[in-house]
Amino acid sequence: MINIAEAQSLILQQTSIIETEEVPLLQALGRIIISDIHSPWDLPSADNSAMDGYAFSHESLHGNYLKVTDFLPAGMERIVPVVPGEAVKIMTGAHVPPGCDTVVPIEDVEEVKDGIRLKGEVRPGLHIRKKGENTSKGDLVIASGTILGPQEIGMLVTMGRLHLPVYRIPSVAVIATGDELVEAGATPVATAKINSNSYSIAAQIIEAGARPVMLGIAKDNRESTREKIFDGLNADVVIISGGVSAGDRDYVKEVIQELGGEILFWKVNMKPGKPFAFAILNGKMIFALPGNPVSTMIAFELFVRPALLKMMSHVRIFRPVVKATITDHVRNKGDRPHLVFSKVTLNDGMYVVETTGDQNSSNLGIMLQANGIIEVAPGETINPGTEINVNLLNREFEMRPV
Repeated sequence: MINIAEAQSLILQQTSIIETEEVPLLQALGRIIISDIHSPWDLPSADNSAMDGYAFSHESLHGNYLKVTDFLPAGMERIVPVVPGEAVKIMTGAHVPPGCDTVVPIEDVEEVKDGIRLKGEVRPGLHIRKKGENTSKGDLVIASGTILGPQEIGMLVTMGRLHLPVYRIPSVAVIATGDELVEAGATPVATAKINSNSYSIAAQIIEAGARPVMLGIAKDNRESTREKIFDGLNADVVIISGGVSAGDRDYVKEVIQELGGEILFWKVNMKPGKPFAFAILNGKMIFALPGNPVSTMIAFELFVRPALLKMMSHVRIFRPVVKATITDHVRNKGDRPHLVFSKVTLNDGMYVVETTGDQNSSNLGIMLQANGIIEVAPGETINPGTEINVNLLNREFEMRPV
């Protein structure tokens, strides 16, 4: 057996960055851009008003009265200069007309016949967005390697970009094994189990930003297992749940080797998730996960998710770790590190963590309330009040409630 860190390192050594493609702008959301984006023009393209108000020349101001001679809504432009001593009513975003260098907001003036009176002192240059003050033509706006969020999408639109080069979304074949399995929607009999693993894995794949390809169930024989794995090679990555232990009808490892694949390791020193195999076949990574639901999901979390993120050129591929104070008693009597699903909350700005119950690897219920994982070393006892490291699965608990 190898340890968790060794397994992660070996997998990442075998993980290559996927090729790129050009996609419509909205399809690029959440993906990584492959080239620097420079502004093709100044933003704003001209001086414009930051307020609804009145534009005029501050230098020509005498007293507090200005005659209003025009109206400029956003989208309209005046070419003729404004006469000194006069003003034009202007809306937010409208180009400041020639002859004006200052805008006073509507609420700071008193409207009188044919004009306005300023209520107070006005500084020159007030409330004008200058040409190019956001970005100038040629400026680097979005660097290669950026994960594109809504703000980047908005900026790209203002720069006229409707298609972008990004790293392709990898396809991931999902295969379950076992004669006892039936597909979702079927009514299970006493000897049958619903194939929940494929759906849990597919959800994890989607959450990581990749695309699942559901290939169904391989029966517990060489022929069916070989057929499913061979079909899975049409995808970029293959994930198999079950069939990787040492049972008489666990054929996954044997079939991979019969097809010419190389098993780089089998078994990881951890609980749950020990019977985990990683292989390379026809240049494709194959992850053979345990069959128990909790073991399957934790193995994906530790080993598959980081590899998928690296494939898509993410730099940050591991979950954040926080210090939290544990509220219950945890003991590992075994000889393998125990990964325990836990619930993290905030209490007066401090992280607090508790386990989610009996950590049975077949019980998905322990994951329903979990947002973190703690690792308990062999023979270790953790008492209430101890500060420990927690790997966060999500940070939604930090959001403010209604």
